[in-house]
Amino acid sequence: MNLSTLVPSADVLVQQCINGDRTAYRLLYDRYAKAMFNTAHRIVNRTADAEDVLQEAFTDAFQQLKSFEGKSTFGAWLKQIVVFKSISHLKKQKLLFSDLEPDAEKLADETPLNEDEVWYTVDMIKQAVQSLPDGYRTVLTLHLFEGYEQEEVAEIMQVAHSTVRTQYMRAKQKLLQVLKKGEVYEQ
Repeated sequence: MNLSTLVPSADVLVQQCINGDRTAYRLLYDRYAKAMFNTAHRIVNRTADAEDVLQEAFTDAFQQLKSFEGKSTFGAWLKQIVVFKSISHLKKQKLLFSDLEPDAEKLADETPLNEDEVWYTVDMIKQAVQSLPDGYRTVLTLHLFEGYEQEEVAEIMQVAHSTVRTQYMRAKQKLLQVLKKGEVYEQ
């Protein structure tokens, strides 16, 4: 028996949702919830906040299903909603760029750290990323982990491209400093 005949594609599920099939809503949610939660969590950095963002994103997505034109995959469309909801959540808390350390300006002027000398486990890097200020973490997450170009990150965050470029550079430097100082530990 072919598994693809048992589990409908996302496109089929979307159409079933539009037609009012409640089971299709659950199947779409189950298919994408974990990945979307992870995306939200990388940006907002708190489990409860990521859960809230996830619920808001799915609610909006399900309400707007008829406007989904299929120009991208459903997953990509949903991920964009999650990213925007996550950024909006941080902005509501006024945590995006207001949380930079007073010495953040000095970071950009320091001698760059040699990234080739650094080797760490995935857990150590995750911990270090989570310890970054929200502005740094958000730019780093959107660019490195979510795959957005810096220009797209600037558009999403509604800031100048130069701000994103500076935040990204500072975030990388701060991340390497945290890792080199050994402020995170392998679990």
